[in-house]
Amino acid sequence: MSAQGMDRIGLRRKPKQERSIQRLDLILAAAAELIAQKGVSAMRMTELAAAAKVPIGSVYQYFPEKAAIVKALFDRHAAAVQSKTAVMFSNVQSLDEALDLISVMIDWYYNEYRNDATYLAVWMGTETDQDLLQLNIQHSNRVAEIFLEAIKRIAPEMPEVDMQARTYLFSHLIGASIRLAVKSEEKLAKRMLDEWKHVIRASLFAEAA
Repeated sequence: MSAQGMDRIGLRRKPKQERSIQRLDLILAAAAELIAQKGVSAMRMTELAAAAKVPIGSVYQYFPEKAAIVKALFDRHAAAVQSKTAVMFSNVQSLDEALDLISVMIDWYYNEYRNDATYLAVWMGTETDQDLLQLNIQHSNRVAEIFLEAIKRIAPEMPEVDMQARTYLFSHLIGASIRLAVKSEEKLAKRMLDEWKHVIRASLFAEAA
């Protein structure tokens, strides 16, 4: 991502004092509620300041524009997914176990965000902004790298170039599948995810064509 892109979506300043940290948390908590209710595009910075009970200057002190708020909320979701993935795959011992864990990961991801309106609205916000879209792709790639490192450890004979392509692709598609599922009726959502797990089991470690 370009330096210009980071300037517009990054924090203007990182709080160091406890009072500043609490104020930033208040702003983000209020933003999460407003985004869940109205979506990113409908939220106004003045409305956010009023909801957080802080001066509008305090909002702009940290966030140059709404995209920076979306990034801050997205980073929290991404960090949770990456941390969960790293823990789950840290001690995987076989390819069969890796496939089982991917299914567990999909179920966790779906159940964690099924009723999280903020997550869905934030993700939709990343789809309409080129810098935020790049951030989303970077997150998917980081999850893929966690998968790939585990596979390289337990099956070093597998061609790395094939596995890199597959893990990057599957990581991105898993995220997209989860987001489609959380927007769907629950019975259909679980059926779709079961089908997706079957696809992963059949193709992730299949011999390359």
